Amino acid sequence: MDTAATYNDKVVRQFSIMVVVWGIVGMLVGVIIAAQLIWPALNFDVSFLTYSRLRPLHTNAVIFAFGGSALIGTSFYVVQRTCHIRLAFDKLAAFVFWGWQTVILLAAITLPLGITQSKEYAELEWPIDILITVVWVAYAIVFFGTIVKRRIKHIYVANWFYGAFIITVAILHIFNNLSIPVSLTKSYSLYSGIVDGMMQWWYGHNAVGFFLTAGFLGMMYYFVPKQAGRPVYSYRLSVVHFWSLIAVYMWAGPHHLHYTSLPDWAQTLGMVFSIILLAPSWGGMINGIMTLSGAWHKLRSDPILKFMIVSLSFYGMSTFEGPMMSIKTVNALSHYTDWTIGHVHSGALGWVAMMTIGTIYSLLPRLYNKEGMYSTKLIDVHFWTSTIGVVLYAVALWVAGITQGLMWRAVNADGTLTYSFVESLKATYPYYGLRLVGGLLFFSGMLIMAYNVWKTVSDKKPVPVAVLDPA
Repeated sequence: MDTAATYNDKVVRQFSIMVVVWGIVGMLVGVIIAAQLIWPALNFDVSFLTYSRLRPLHTNAVIFAFGGSALIGTSFYVVQRTCHIRLAFDKLAAFVFWGWQTVILLAAITLPLGITQSKEYAELEWPIDILITVVWVAYAIVFFGTIVKRRIKHIYVANWFYGAFIITVAILHIFNNLSIPVSLTKSYSLYSGIVDGMMQWWYGHNAVGFFLTAGFLGMMYYFVPKQAGRPVYSYRLSVVHFWSLIAVYMWAGPHHLHYTSLPDWAQTLGMVFSIILLAPSWGGMINGIMTLSGAWHKLRSDPILKFMIVSLSFYGMSTFEGPMMSIKTVNALSHYTDWTIGHVHSGALGWVAMMTIGTIYSLLPRLYNKEGMYSTKLIDVHFWTSTIGVVLYAVALWVAGITQGLMWRAVNADGTLTYSFVESLKATYPYYGLRLVGGLLFFSGMLIMAYNVWKTVSDKKPVPVAVLDPA
């Protein structure tokens, strides 16, 4: 079967390479700001190198550049294979790639300059927001257009997750970014006060729920069975998992606003739905891990599967930790501490990045007609580097966060605070060093990946047709 004639893999190859590029860029910025927390002078008194400017650049680069490129690229690959049809609208697909890279470059220019809405994960100003909307609509047309053209009646579950991710992110983006422009680089939110806060965390948490969860579950439901050579453990569970996740996730955002001026009933509602969310989340985790039933021996020789299984383990851990932290009594300790940062990164690095890395390693040989990656040994080295890195990172910030929370809550017999803020900072200082070591390890793994990818892609050795995998 001539895959070049049947499928449009050019756009998938472009996105796959940019996943590696933006992963290195985003994680390098993360390492820099982690170092700045230990040595503040590393900003060199230059405004665009300050922590406040680089931190949103880091989150946007890792989530939307690295993660977004992975999601769009793999969704284009998966929808073609599962629908047995070429991607709809080749030129529009090319526009999606170049449009998305333009958005990322504009973010990389404006955020260090301090041009921002100051909204978490939605910092970009209104002209870029409009471009994102146009690109996203084009993406939706290509994806759903391909599904409409499909040659088989059944829509595979991965496409349900990708589809939910596309539709929901569009709604979240449009409504959270409604604003009144006052210049080309400045606008003011259409919402005010606590309504603005609630809208932002309806967006913010569901960016996690649909961009960083539903989209990557779509990736998991195709590439884990593919790599394991096994069917999904329970297709029925995948359908139940999908609909329960979609129904519940939307309501969990208010747990970000515990102990604020948000009405108490709304905080409680967010907490209740966050706790319920544990069930569908673990349903997906169990379904992914149990797909390896009868194929566990493959973990001995396949480091790509190691990435995917450890990723699912972190998904399970993070989706237990999140509902636990949403409980008001726990949140009273964890709120505003580095525990939250540890939680975010156990999900972002442990779940999202590990699944993305495993998927790219699985995908690239197919895209470039190779028998496999240049070096399986380097994949194994990358796996252990990343795993040790994310464990060091997360554990350091869990300990730092709980230490901060306990010190901030400690009071003397007369009701005065036992510790000053500076004392709590001094106590957590060593853990910032450990966090930096973990980040450096994870970043070094991305450099190993870049070398492996470059050697694989640049190898001109012909491959027998028998090894190609069109389906």
